[in-house]
Amino acid sequence: MRHLARLADYCSITNMHTKNLAIVWAPNLLRSKQIESACFSGTAAFMEVRIQSVVVEFILNHVDVLFSSKLSSVIRDGAGGCL
Repeated sequence: MRHLARLADYCSITNMHTKNLAIVWAPNLLRSKQIESACFSGTAAFMEVRIQSVVVEFILNHVDVLFSSKLSSVIRDGAGGCL
């Protein structure tokens, strides 16, 4: 995720903003067996992928907070719901 966030830093050159990166990478990062099954219609599959891309975009926009060493140490030390 940090690598993708770094790629977004070069969006002025690549035109791959976090939203574009999320659209491309979300189906691979958050693979859904439901989407791959035949029971999902085109519209339902599109909505599922859209939700996945919103989640990945959020993660990319907040990668420094979500993957910070401080947060990791708080979780590791068992702070539970005291964040």
